[in-house]
Amino acid sequence: MTFPYDQARLQQLFDDVDTRTAAAVQVAQQAAQFQPRSKGLTEADLAEIERFARGGKAPKELRDLQGRVDAGEFSWQDVAAGRVLGDEGVQKALASSLGDFQRAYTAIQEGQDIDDIIASGNPAARPPRDDDDEDGPSHFRQDAW
Repeated sequence: MTFPYDQARLQQLFDDVDTRTAAAVQVAQQAAQFQPRSKGLTEADLAEIERFARGGKAPKELRDLQGRVDAGEFSWQDVAAGRVLGDEGVQKALASSLGDFQRAYTAIQEGQDIDDIIASGNPAARPPRDDDDEDGPSHFRQDAW
């Protein structure tokens, strides 16, 4: 019985493994040095969430969640940290604002500052837009072409 790889091919495979291992180590070292811009939600951020949840503009599910926080079942910190994400009521409350959370998540993934993201979610902090198209105006004059 003969070995299916000659010595040169075997060495090439070992070299390939070594190269990929070195690349993985380099990526791991870079990841270990990553420091996010934000340390997470502050007490002020959580207070703002609570204030909104108590307000009349909050969805019913979010107001119900605030009632559970008031009853001591868990805290907003528990919600923010993801410790109660398996709870059906928490899921319903988060789903009621899923569009806003998706936009915030995308902004975080793009590296935007948490404070800027929070400020942009406040209608008073951003000017109203005539169109909701993110890639440019939706109304063109004939001379724009």
